[in-house]
Amino acid sequence: MAETTGVTPHRKRAIRDSNGFILSALAGGHTLFHWMIQGFVVLLPEIQATFHLSGVGVGALITTRELASGIVSLPGGFLIDPLRRYWGRLLAVCIGGISLGSLILALSPVYPLLLAGIAIVAISHSIWRLPASASLSYHFSQRRAMALSFHGVGGSIGDVAGPVATGSLLLVLGWQGILSVYAIAPFFLAFMAVWAFRGIGGPDTDTGAADFNRRKEATKRLLRNRAMWGIIAVRGLRSMCLVALVTILPLYLANDLGMSPFLRGIHIGLLIAIGLIAKPMMGYLSDRVGRKQVLVPGLIWSCAISLLLAGFSEGISLTVLIALLGLFLYPDQPILTAATLEIVGREVATTALGIVAFFSFLMAAVSPLIAAPLYGALGLDAALYYVAALFAAAAIILALVPLTAKAASPLQD
Repeated sequence: MAETTGVTPHRKRAIRDSNGFILSALAGGHTLFHWMIQGFVVLLPEIQATFHLSGVGVGALITTRELASGIVSLPGGFLIDPLRRYWGRLLAVCIGGISLGSLILALSPVYPLLLAGIAIVAISHSIWRLPASASLSYHFSQRRAMALSFHGVGGSIGDVAGPVATGSLLLVLGWQGILSVYAIAPFFLAFMAVWAFRGIGGPDTDTGAADFNRRKEATKRLLRNRAMWGIIAVRGLRSMCLVALVTILPLYLANDLGMSPFLRGIHIGLLIAIGLIAKPMMGYLSDRVGRKQVLVPGLIWSCAISLLLAGFSEGISLTVLIALLGLFLYPDQPILTAATLEIVGREVATTALGIVAFFSFLMAAVSPLIAAPLYGALGLDAALYYVAALFAAAAIILALVPLTAKAASPLQD
């Protein structure tokens, strides 16, 4: 009996601590967040009708999501770094946040509660990304971009399945009922995550005064690093493009083209579906040939496709261009994350990710308030020209920023 008892915990630890399990579990959690976030986007026309919202009111929902994410990213990154022993519990709490936020959204009788619900989901997602990305960087130090890309694939599965499932459920349920359903699974999975993510952060780092001062100095060097600010600018511009697209496309498909909820969900899911395949491939390619060699052409193609969408915004051409845009738009985020983690050491990994996310989300928060009024006043073409200009600016900045290890290592000064 004693031998059996001793073997079982060992096997459990071996399963939980294996790289395959860690990657799969984190990717699965990422799926939940993106399922909810992109499913909510499909519900925007129904929410707009229920609360009689203007384009600015719809845009403010997405802006609140981005602002809430950005506000917690900066202090979150600095505070989470020395708390590695608690990363597993923190990840479990974040999954529980999906359940709480979804329930508040479903039960909201007034617009301010909608804002509170989407903010809770956004904050949970923002905090999740910090220890999740840093843990993958630690466990997959030689295959960083590929691991982060597979984590991104988990998000992409949610991005695809969420809109399709939500569009299908709209045929039989109201938007409040759908969000109530979406609150159930994360509630139970949060308890499972306490076990699954235990010890995921690796060995603790020193948390004394000397360590705090060392990390503070390392953070100051980060903020003086040219490559770091280049990544911040590119990530922010890319996020502005993404939130603009997911704000205006559902409105255009519903209001201008009169698409059914199901077809609307298919098209929003299609934006991400090709990226589901492209993410690990592009991540692997960037590990082999370099981050910039993959990112810059992708941004240029995204700019070109956005311009083409302005001229071919109906029929099969619309469907094909949406799919092609997803091919180049979605693989770049994990590659940018890998580039960020190569600039810094493990000691301040989540701090660096928090800084990048903070400015990225703040920039993205402005975008729906520009794109939605542009679409409302001037139509889809004007909003797409705005998106194309952002892609072009990001490509130019990234082409000029050095991403070599020598140029991007503030911790080795």
